[in-house]
Amino acid sequence: MSDKGFEPLSSQLGIAGTSYRIQLGLINGRWASRLLKGNDVIDSYVYKDEDVQGEYPNQNIIVGWVLRTVAIPNINPHQVMKTTQALVKQAIEKKEQKKVMAPISETKDVELEKVPDSQLKRSQPMGWVKDEGVKSVQELEDEKREAFRERMKYKHVEEEAKRVSAVKTTRELPSIPKMGGVTSKTCPSCGKDLDWKFCPYCGEKL
Repeated sequence: MSDKGFEPLSSQLGIAGTSYRIQLGLINGRWASRLLKGNDVIDSYVYKDEDVQGEYPNQNIIVGWVLRTVAIPNINPHQVMKTTQALVKQAIEKKEQKKVMAPISETKDVELEKVPDSQLKRSQPMGWVKDEGVKSVQELEDEKREAFRERMKYKHVEEEAKRVSAVKTTRELPSIPKMGGVTSKTCPSCGKDLDWKFCPYCGEKL
């Protein structure tokens, strides 16, 4: 049978152990297959409605047609079936793609209706519109100055805390242990009871 009008839906897959190739496609919208050897088409077959299961031809019928057509003794039907399964998978995927993609001839140019200028309501520009998220150079400079002032404020606080801590440390003298046999005395300046020659609190001589 002639393969005139054959629309391929799969690649040409070879049958292992032979020089033959099979291809699935459509002829006049019906499933068809063709057998090739080299550049020649050996035979084509259009499947009847009863040969089609669901959306694709019965794979056993495809294998039977190949075995009847190929004049090779002891050809392995299992190898033919493996090739047929791969062909059917490719053909189904290609057919689904064709369903999704609408032909260019089916698409129509839609002419948009032009609205008269008199009916167009354009809003008048009012003032300056600031771009959201974009800061001016002046704003960036102001932010830098503010950040610098904050850093300096905290720096002064830290320095003051260090200074107070240093003064407090110098004024707090360590306590002096009592000496045995020395009579307790009272500092005339601050009134503290002491057992030493000099007051450890104010430094006055006792």
